Amino acid sequence: MLLTKKSVELLAPAGNWDVLETAVEAGADAVYLGGRHFNMRMHEGDMNFSDEMLKKAIDYTHAHGVKLYVTINNLISDEELPALKEYLSYLNEIRPDAILVQDLAVIKLVNEMNIKIPMHASVMMNTHNTATIRKLQEYGITRVVTSREMTLDELALFKADTGIEVEYFVHGDICISESGQCIHSGVLFGQSGNRGRCLKPCRWPYKLIDDNTGEILDDTNPYKLAIKDMCMYRNLPELIQAGVRSFKIEGRMRPAPFIKRIVSVYRKAIDSYMHDPAAWQTDDTDWKALYDNRARDFTTSFALGKPDRTAIGFSGKREPRFFSSAVKEAGFQEEILRQKKNISCDFASTPRLSVRVSSKTEALAVLDAGADVVYIGGEVWRPERPVSVADIQDVIAKAHSLGKKVLVSTPRTATRREFSEMEQLMHTLQYAPEHADGVLVNSLGMLDMVSKCTDFPIQADYGFNTFNHISAEFLMKNGCCMAVSSYELSYEQLREIVEKSKMPIEVVVHGSYESMIIDHNLAEMSLGGYDPMSNPEFNNRHYALLDEAGEKHSLRMDQYGRNHILFANDMCLYPYLEKFSGVASYRIEAKDYTPEYAAKLTSIYRRALDRISAGEDGFSDDDFKIIKEDAPRGLGIGTYRFHQSRNSI
Repeated sequence: MLLTKKSVELLAPAGNWDVLETAVEAGADAVYLGGRHFNMRMHEGDMNFSDEMLKKAIDYTHAHGVKLYVTINNLISDEELPALKEYLSYLNEIRPDAILVQDLAVIKLVNEMNIKIPMHASVMMNTHNTATIRKLQEYGITRVVTSREMTLDELALFKADTGIEVEYFVHGDICISESGQCIHSGVLFGQSGNRGRCLKPCRWPYKLIDDNTGEILDDTNPYKLAIKDMCMYRNLPELIQAGVRSFKIEGRMRPAPFIKRIVSVYRKAIDSYMHDPAAWQTDDTDWKALYDNRARDFTTSFALGKPDRTAIGFSGKREPRFFSSAVKEAGFQEEILRQKKNISCDFASTPRLSVRVSSKTEALAVLDAGADVVYIGGEVWRPERPVSVADIQDVIAKAHSLGKKVLVSTPRTATRREFSEMEQLMHTLQYAPEHADGVLVNSLGMLDMVSKCTDFPIQADYGFNTFNHISAEFLMKNGCCMAVSSYELSYEQLREIVEKSKMPIEVVVHGSYESMIIDHNLAEMSLGGYDPMSNPEFNNRHYALLDEAGEKHSLRMDQYGRNHILFANDMCLYPYLEKFSGVASYRIEAKDYTPEYAAKLTSIYRRALDRISAGEDGFSDDDFKIIKEDAPRGLGIGTYRFHQSRNSI
């Protein structure tokens, strides 16, 4: 690969006008910033740009030969869609060089409104495979900000396979959770990290405990999720030779002197490498300037391979700011939901009860207990083993004998390995004696592959973060027949998407669910002593994180080595089922339950839904008592205790 001045773009953040000017003067090739609405930095009142200042910023950067990108990279609720359309029209007039997007509704509207601005896919879109990139390219995406869990070798394959421009975070604050799959702040505080208001529960202190006994295993390294800041300065050659086009610096809330130092140092290093790559070395003086003025300590995270415990700032001593403290998760709050009007929708003529399970045994149990649909496959929690094709066939045969359905789940994260395995599975199931009744998918690439490999109906799972009816319509146009609603929607926001959507919407009414998905082995990082050759059973033990409010967050490792951090309380909407009578499907997440408890829950919800369908009161005190007494965790109603997920307008 021969390098030119256009081979690399140095992309700087700007939270206000002073920082914008400083970044340009320091040598940035491009600047990204947000308007007053629809971006991922909504906490600071003096940050972001008014409409008038946006136009001024575009004129200023273009006069200096610098590009300007505007962020519209958060999830959009239905009540925000009219303002979003106005904003897109205005941006089309003032013409930034690109907009950064997460929500599928933005992509759909840009195409429908004939907006002539290139789109870049945000890191929040969880782009892990080339099939997803190709699908995004069909809709005008010209660049992807790749997931931080990807190595440079994987990024190089993206570029080689699709020709897409690759943007990568090279410096600054990063999330330990897979971006877009962290809903901790949204569920706990009503301030969603996917909507620019993250209160950073990952920066809290935690103790590592045994999930079953409560034994404290480690309380000496409290900040177990506090990942250090990214710094790729010493690895610029690897970045450039991997074909990374845009070197993205994080820091839209940072002051001008801080940004100036970082941009200047990276500018000098990039220019030096381009001039004479074979002779390039890090500049010790510049490195010292970066290191001595760091906020947190530094890591290269996943860029050069899976990180070890040195990537975590366990002591918390260099945390520049704590946005929140641990609090008790909400239980049942009658005054919020009781006063709400029932959801009304034509899709809900017959209540459908679906249950996600982890094993053949559990699937057979919930089918006998009254489930209409079983979801099987995808991630399972160790020591449970992934289901086999033979298991799936047995479950399908049983379901069809009862007049019920089975859908096969796919992983929420699908890198090259998972994607290839799912492609093989789909081909096998397509020609198997017992046909599946559908597939659950979590990315556009998986959706496209399944639609080409099979004739199975396809449902959109959590990975899409479906937050508004336009996103649902986008998915329907691409072959989905149903979508599950985001966990971060409030009741009123859920009502809007259910009642406006042309596609049926499923809602989780009970079960355990993840606050974060993490590609780190948290127990090994805290305890050490794990050797996959000598003690692979290490990862079969169930651990948990205990926060300062006394809440226990169970850790579950899947077959791919990812940690799923569960909320302290499971979702339970049993007392309020009448309110949700307009949804197309009621879903129980039972992967972390025993077959016995899953079957018990299924029969209880089945009876309640049947009573509601007959015009009777669905609630039973006796059944509710059983649910609470046998529950493995506390119970609550998640975001439905809020009047809304705090918006971005």
